[in-house]
Amino acid sequence: MNTQNSMQTPAFNTTVLFYPNKNPKLRLFALWYFTALMTFWNILGHTFLGFEQPWAAPIVGVGTAIAIQLLLEWVDARAKNREVRFAGGLGNFLNSLPAALIPGFACAMLLYPNERLWPIVFAVVLSIGSKVLLRAPVGEGRTQHIFNPSNFGVAATLVLFPQVGFAPPYHFTENITGVWDWILPGIILLSGVIVHGWFTGRLPLVVAWLAGFVLQGQIRAHLFDTPALVPLMPMTSAAFIVFTLYMIPDPATTPLKPGRQALFGFSVAMVYGVLQMLHLVFGLFFALLTVCAIRGLSLHFYFAFKSLRPVRPESAPLPNAPFVAPAGSP
Repeated sequence: MNTQNSMQTPAFNTTVLFYPNKNPKLRLFALWYFTALMTFWNILGHTFLGFEQPWAAPIVGVGTAIAIQLLLEWVDARAKNREVRFAGGLGNFLNSLPAALIPGFACAMLLYPNERLWPIVFAVVLSIGSKVLLRAPVGEGRTQHIFNPSNFGVAATLVLFPQVGFAPPYHFTENITGVWDWILPGIILLSGVIVHGWFTGRLPLVVAWLAGFVLQGQIRAHLFDTPALVPLMPMTSAAFIVFTLYMIPDPATTPLKPGRQALFGFSVAMVYGVLQMLHLVFGLFFALLTVCAIRGLSLHFYFAFKSLRPVRPESAPLPNAPFVAPAGSP
């Protein structure tokens, strides 16, 4: 098989529909960029930045993610009588890995279960499994998963296991000082903006999310008589930047049209503000989870209602339209 063919999946991937011009090359570039960033971030974090999880965490997370991804892909392919997407050459196999590597690294990096590894395994399995089990119709008989996998796995683990916490925000840049406190987040921010501007088309969503976050922060500051900068402090952390650029604007689980993107991002910010006023922890994860769930349900209701509408046969005459006899009829 030639190189060009090996870069294409043998079965159509619905996720491509959510990229500009439905271009699979844009999807592959974005996935490999995110994978390279997560890999570099974890290696640098465990060797220099000060990540407090053991080295076994990313290894177990990534290994579990790859195994579950390949298993579920095989099961889904058998159930739908299609070829597995990782078959057909080395290129297809390698291009199937980023969808597993990203959640594997993310769950290991964002969760803090002390020395225990099973919560990471649980979160990763739930992340990958959600892509197969929790789906919504997107038209033409196709379905797409509705939750960002990493966000779903992390949020569910935090709810189900109170003894598991979120990784402390300081450890993302714990061992760097001075100008590097600005350079490292700046590199992440700039690279993320470039990728979303050129390859995923999700800049309207990111901008709306940030504007909404500032707005809800100022509303809460006014209501509770706190300094205006206090609700905006989370925006200064590297963890917030990672969440903003690499979790919220997931092309597979967000709208494609700019207006709907803006509504999605702004809605996440407003839900976050409500959760903060209710004194609920881990508001970022649950805000995104809530908006994704609402979007998924709306897709189900929309296509269910659409299927109930009667379809008029094209050959039937329109109501009150004069009947025209075909040529040659008596």
